[in-house]
Amino acid sequence: MADAESAHRSALELGAANQPAAQLHVKLAEEQMVKAKSLMADGENREADSLLIRSKADSELALALAREQGATVEVQRATAQAKSVATTNAIQGAVK
Repeated sequence: MADAESAHRSALELGAANQPAAQLHVKLAEEQMVKAKSLMADGENREADSLLIRSKADSELALALAREQGATVEVQRATAQAKSVATTNAIQGAVK
């Protein structure tokens, strides 16, 4: 349970719940943890363990998708900045 909750918390802290590509996996992880808690209360520990493994995997996928989105934004920002510098240099005659 602790591993699944930790992975879920990490995904939420990185903003996965606010990114369309990751939202579904965050939601699935939450639902699986809720169901696992219910199963544990009923003594169905094997089934709960399987759900917690899936929950952790969904949270880790959401985390990876959120990181990918962040990296994509950084690449776009760096590309725009590089183009801006190149344009400024060309205007000032530094680069032909």
